[in-house]
Amino acid sequence: MNEAELLFTELLNCNRFALYLDKNLVLDKFVCQNIAAILKRRIKAEPLPYILGKIEFMGFEFKLTPDVFIPRPETEILVETVIRYYHLLPKDSRILELGTGSGCIAVSLAKLLSSIDITATDISKEALSIAEENARWHNVENRITFLRSNLFDSLAKNDIGYEMCVSNPPYIPSEEIKRLPPEVRYEPRIALDGGRDGLDFYRRIIDKLDIYLARGGYLIMEMGFGQKEEIEKIFQKIRGLQIKEIVKDYKNIDRVIVLKRQEKDG
Repeated sequence: MNEAELLFTELLNCNRFALYLDKNLVLDKFVCQNIAAILKRRIKAEPLPYILGKIEFMGFEFKLTPDVFIPRPETEILVETVIRYYHLLPKDSRILELGTGSGCIAVSLAKLLSSIDITATDISKEALSIAEENARWHNVENRITFLRSNLFDSLAKNDIGYEMCVSNPPYIPSEEIKRLPPEVRYEPRIALDGGRDGLDFYRRIIDKLDIYLARGGYLIMEMGFGQKEEIEKIFQKIRGLQIKEIVKDYKNIDRVIVLKRQEKDG
């Protein structure tokens, strides 16, 4: 649906077809006032998902506030890739998600993989609050452990049992943020800013990966437009980590990188 259809189906509590079929519908004063108020906010470039307070991702509905990054359709490819590789792992393998935001990735995985055990971290307590609410909303809170952490920092040093590490990290270069569309700049800078070249979080994650990713485990990450070659260079420097696949998005852009840690030294 386009934005107008999303807005009217929400306010009128109807489906898309009713908007066009019910030609005798008359809007009451309250609905008209709501529409006017929302349009004023959109004119100021406030994103519609923040105005409505929710968004659809992987076929599920998620609560959103301006404290969290707005999930994009491209990130569904990350989730689909994780599911595909998860089926290659031993039963009851554990997943670590770094930077959970709204929790859309962790919650979607918990909904789609019935036996999954996920630890989801985020540095923002406000984001974690939304993620926990989304997990409760979808009745998967018992299978996700939410942890306030700057990447790995709050994890126990002996917690090396994760067979998969997943992340959609901030990957926009700092200087580019001020040139982003106004509505994107409504989103938390902490969820956008990837440092000078946009790749800070890839370096930071790889720096401690051998402590927390089990041997034979997978690291699966989203990446931005034109970043594939530089990200590959970062990972190729790490002994025992093999690039398994680069997954393209709907626009044929390299979007997800899959790496595997070797089973043994040597």
